[in-house]
Amino acid sequence: MEGRNLFKIIKDFLLSNMNKQLLVFMFFVLLSAVFWFILTLNGAYEKELKIPVHIVNIPKNVMLTSAHVDTVRATVHDQGWVLLNYLYGEHNHSIKIDFRNYDKENGKGIVPAADMKRAIEQCFEMSSKITSVKPEKLEFFYNNGERKRVPVHWTGRVIPEQLYFISHVVYSPDSIDVYATREKLDSIRIIYSEPLNYVGFRDTLVVNCKLSHPADVKVVPERVRMVFHTDVLTEESIEVPVKCVNLPYGKTLRTFPSKVKVNFVAGISLVRTLSPDDFSVVADYLEIEQKPSDKCNLYLQSVPHGISRATLSVKQVDYLIEEGATDSIP
Repeated sequence: MEGRNLFKIIKDFLLSNMNKQLLVFMFFVLLSAVFWFILTLNGAYEKELKIPVHIVNIPKNVMLTSAHVDTVRATVHDQGWVLLNYLYGEHNHSIKIDFRNYDKENGKGIVPAADMKRAIEQCFEMSSKITSVKPEKLEFFYNNGERKRVPVHWTGRVIPEQLYFISHVVYSPDSIDVYATREKLDSIRIIYSEPLNYVGFRDTLVVNCKLSHPADVKVVPERVRMVFHTDVLTEESIEVPVKCVNLPYGKTLRTFPSKVKVNFVAGISLVRTLSPDDFSVVADYLEIEQKPSDKCNLYLQSVPHGISRATLSVKQVDYLIEEGATDSIP
């Protein structure tokens, strides 16, 4: 019952004299819009279209080092409804370039501007006019399968928050295959990522990025996964025994103290794994012999990877040289 009443109300509203006039007005507005749209599409326009380019009939022993599918941009002049069909219809306007016809130079093929325009014209209706093509000619690069495996490294700005630092980076894969001419391969030592820009992070950062390389070089794969592991910086110290270098047989050098502190800055996770054997603090017997003094100089000879700002707490200590002994430091 309520549904019938609602239908009657809507019917009376639409069939009222005022609403009849409104509906007639809207009908003519819609009809005018349709005529305007048809007239507009009948006009001539220019539109830049992207056209995929496929290189075909490539010999089995040849590897394209430039992109296998490239794109050219053609400006097409025609009626609006034709251009609309090119843009949104099922019209396939890709072109194919026969590798065998343009293998003119060693490692490089060139498709002249005239051939490019002729191939593009065949993709469109007879009424369509091609006014410009960018680029005017197409270049592609190839080799006969020569390749080289090189490591990958990131580049750009990757800066964690204050008091944090990048402890290590894991690449997946850590090296990639590079295809290029022999001369080009000889000059490539490493492939870098596209410039990264990540600032102010503290947790592990995972980035999937493209690799940067010249147009005539092909890399496989073209993307790598980089994981930036972070750690918290801390100041620490560790006692390290003093060793003597260049000590003649039968002599013993004893220092007082026999151990000294090494102060350094490192990540907390690295600090937990360190031991005194990871550091090397030495005194040089030849220096003592050439420049006798009451004290001998100490040198921090080596520190583990990942350590920064490493310094000795003392740089000179008392010493004693004993004859007839076979050990260097007790």
